[in-house]
Amino acid sequence: MSEYDVRRPLTATGTNLLGLVKHVAFVEARYFGEVFDRPFPQPLPRWQDSDGSDLWAAEDETRDQIIGFYRQAWEHSDEARAVHRARIEQAARTAAGGVGADAASRTGCGA
Repeated sequence: MSEYDVRRPLTATGTNLLGLVKHVAFVEARYFGEVFDRPFPQPLPRWQDSDGSDLWAAEDETRDQIIGFYRQAWEHSDEARAVHRARIEQAARTAAGGVGADAASRTGCGA
């Protein structure tokens, strides 16, 4: 798409395609940072401070900067999910092992 097309306001609020990419990146970075206790490495504005400026690309923001930020947020959320998934799997293995060990000791069938 042309630079004009990715920056052209599509709504009365000024939202444009690059702005949507920027918005998704901010939301993903903040959400996964807070939910999985893995803060994003760069400072992010607080939810309450949002003035809507994440819905459009500012004149001084390049396409490469916004897409780069989105890729960072994507990698960060993938890492957060992977760490969380590993914790859940470890807890499940521990719980399963604990149940099995308790059952074996109660029945005299321990290895």
